[in-house]
Amino acid sequence: MKIEKKERREALLSSDEPTPFVILNPDSVVPLLLVCDHASNRFPQSLGSMGLDYPDRVSHMTLDIGAGAIAEALADKLGATAVLCQYSRLIVDCNRELSDNSAFLENSEGIDIPGNQNLQSSEKERRISEIYWPYHNAIEAQIYRLRDQDINPVIISIHSFTPFMNGEDRKWEMGVLWDKDQVTSEFFLNKLMDVGFLVGNNEPYSGKAPEDFTIDYHAEPIGLAHVGIEIRQDLIDHDEGVERISDTLQEVISTLTASTRKIDIEKRRSLR
Repeated sequence: MKIEKKERREALLSSDEPTPFVILNPDSVVPLLLVCDHASNRFPQSLGSMGLDYPDRVSHMTLDIGAGAIAEALADKLGATAVLCQYSRLIVDCNRELSDNSAFLENSEGIDIPGNQNLQSSEKERRISEIYWPYHNAIEAQIYRLRDQDINPVIISIHSFTPFMNGEDRKWEMGVLWDKDQVTSEFFLNKLMDVGFLVGNNEPYSGKAPEDFTIDYHAEPIGLAHVGIEIRQDLIDHDEGVERISDTLQEVISTLTASTRKIDIEKRRSLR
């Protein structure tokens, strides 16, 4: 009898490499979940340099500069749970639908990304199964953990944007991105403007655009309060800036979560 050989698929990540995601404060009961899709510029060892020179590998092409540091600082200051992706968005963009061509970006601002040219479906599947879904499953598990304790977390997605794009200055210092949850977005818009920041309402990107998978997938279908926060990168590409911006966001979020906690307590009391 002829025995068919099964093709052995090599793993994308080796056992000595970091996991696809990291969870900070995994047992927190603060009614908040921070997520950061583009926290890292790390490439798996198996993919080498992706054909990119060093300056490109540490540029905004590979990560949201400063966003990971902000997410970590907020998790520490607020004692809240945070889930951060530990691999570059060039491997697979965890904030995109998998049907979106930009999930596996072939070119960024005129720069070709050789490691993403002519990808076979099997190679895409490796990245999806080893990075994309493990990251999203981790977010989902934290939402379930909190909701099992009658806590409805506010989902806050942390991103950053470049000061210049396509030859134009981007005047905003922060952007508040939203689609379904206008109440939470207006809270952030008003609070951030009150302390003197120039804030974009769905600028420089829009939460109504399809390139907003994480919020669309995890928060909107189950009616969780949510918002996307974009921060201009020159404000947070140094330690002093990270401290300043995270202090401001801590104050805003603390006010929001205090009211969220009060609502949850009142709901629990009404069910007794």
